[in-house]
Amino acid sequence: MTLLPVPVRAAATTTFRSLRVRNFRLFWFGQLVSVSGTWMQTVAQNWLVLSLTGSGVALGVTVALQFLPMLLFGMWGGLVADRFDKRRILLVTQLVPMALAVVMFVLVATGAVALWMVYVLAFLLGLVFMVDMPTRQSFVIELVGPEEVPNAVGLNSAMFNTGRTVGPAAAGVLIATVGIASTFLLNALSYVAVLVALAAMRPEELFPQARAVRSPGAIRAGLRYVWTTPVLRSTLLLVAVVGTFGMNFGVVLPLLARFTFAGGAPLYGWLTSLMSAGSLVGALAAAGRVGPTRRMLVGSGMAFGALTLAAALAPSPPVLGGVLVLVGVAVMLFLATANTTLQLTTDPFMRGRVMALYGLVFLGSTPVGGPLLGWISGRWGGRWGLAVSGALSLAAALAAAAPAVARRRRAAGPAEPHPSSAGCAA
Repeated sequence: MTLLPVPVRAAATTTFRSLRVRNFRLFWFGQLVSVSGTWMQTVAQNWLVLSLTGSGVALGVTVALQFLPMLLFGMWGGLVADRFDKRRILLVTQLVPMALAVVMFVLVATGAVALWMVYVLAFLLGLVFMVDMPTRQSFVIELVGPEEVPNAVGLNSAMFNTGRTVGPAAAGVLIATVGIASTFLLNALSYVAVLVALAAMRPEELFPQARAVRSPGAIRAGLRYVWTTPVLRSTLLLVAVVGTFGMNFGVVLPLLARFTFAGGAPLYGWLTSLMSAGSLVGALAAAGRVGPTRRMLVGSGMAFGALTLAAALAPSPPVLGGVLVLVGVAVMLFLATANTTLQLTTDPFMRGRVMALYGLVFLGSTPVGGPLLGWISGRWGGRWGLAVSGALSLAAALAAAAPAVARRRRAAGPAEPHPSSAGCAA
């Protein structure tokens, strides 16, 4: 007998309903373990670069190199997802980063690591991610079917942010106690969970989607399809600005922790975890919604920009942490709404390329925004990096809202004159 009230039980059943699907449940829990390990490595890699150089620019370059392949070749990664079996692709894209994590562990443990090695391994990881990201995103609909996509996307976001909460906090503790090399080894082991989950799936219970046939000009066709579909075009343009200038916390937060607040790796890990905890709340809220709306997309974008500006003014780590929780809620509502809008609006044989373009404008734009925000933060401090991120994200969301506001005003028509004012005029 459960002690939960009926409304709470009903809300929980609605929010987590996609986990009733066996294949999605396997994938979700396997990814939860792996994503936690990936975030451990991300924090360790950023802290390693900062320890080697003390440079915000070097940190920005590392982040940029990891996402440069998505910027240069992301559409080709989406084309691979459109043409081939996604489950088999994912098996490969888990094995390769596992091997790269082992290499990083050996280099750090033996003391042989140098900055250029971190650069090379970050770029190689980006090549894998270029294929993995659109494949994972477009695989969701094959796991649960079209009707459950909004809920599954929200739960995937919740899983991602649970890992982003646990991983950085664990990394901060491990770096301070055991040493930085251990985080890379544990990340390598975490990939086993995804490999087991993919191998245990029942292919006959998937919801296969139409695959793209081999044809010349497939990349151009994908770009033309997005540009001529207004919903896709406007959504991706807004995500592009927020992704380029707003989502560079991996560059700014280490500098804030180390130089602005004179903290160490544990402070950086906890700041990242607090933001991720907020993102988890936002993801669960998105999972409980029936479907995406334009108002939610633009409104959450505005909230993200305004809250990032507020974070730039935080006087102490506790206040900054509290604001970052709210930033996490807003950004996850924004990203989950954008992701679901794209998945449900796109033709099946174009979904891989559209989701690759989503990854390109959201994560592939990091090679532009990462070094720029790293340079601003290194020269004037992390507060300025956050301020620029928030201001540009807020401006983009306001610009996206302007056409809808103008349409509502035109639909309302001219205001009727008040009787008293009409009498005065007469």
